[in-house]
Amino acid sequence: RQGVDFGELLREPRLLASVSHPNIVAITTAEKQDNVFFIVMEYVPGDTLEAVISREGQIDLARTLDYTCQICNALDHAHEQGVIHRDLRPGNVLVTEGGLLKVADFGTSRFIELAAHGTTVIGSPPYMAPEQFHGKTVFASDIYSLGVTMYQMLTGVLPYNTPTPADLEKLMRGELVSPPRSRNPKIPSKINDIVMKAVAPDVELRYQRASDL
Repeated sequence: RQGVDFGELLREPRLLASVSHPNIVAITTAEKQDNVFFIVMEYVPGDTLEAVISREGQIDLARTLDYTCQICNALDHAHEQGVIHRDLRPGNVLVTEGGLLKVADFGTSRFIELAAHGTTVIGSPPYMAPEQFHGKTVFASDIYSLGVTMYQMLTGVLPYNTPTPADLEKLMRGELVSPPRSRNPKIPSKINDIVMKAVAPDVELRYQRASDL
């Protein structure tokens, strides 16, 4: 993008500070060479969580909770550094052969935000929280994305298709989400309630921190 001060991006201190955690893909360096800006990240052998869900369908409860807690650890650490992911989804979560989860692309969302001067809506429907469609992203927006990811792990399907502009009012009212237990009756009611609170359309009714979830 023209007009971007890449020097400013490279000096962004919260970027590198946010990625020093076992559950976050580390950024080795961010550089500009020959007018090409690039980020070098840790190589993580394994699969994306998206591929795991696609292959297995529903993931058993114990593993879903383990994976959720690992993602929560990553979010907690980044949020403490003041960094919001903005695009958390199974495609951005890597699963190693030993069952360790690493969340990718924490830094890139921050770079995009700086490069776009806050004018670009960052996220991937249908994982985006309702407020993100209006250009407002808060820490609890990542919790919403994690709630949708939990829903997908427990049921094998998304709670709803990618919302169209006509669907946004229904999304805001919470009318697009049916409880995960309606898709998978084996889910304990308490877990069902946790997922539904994580995807509450009203930010105030959602978990505010990953550690709360």
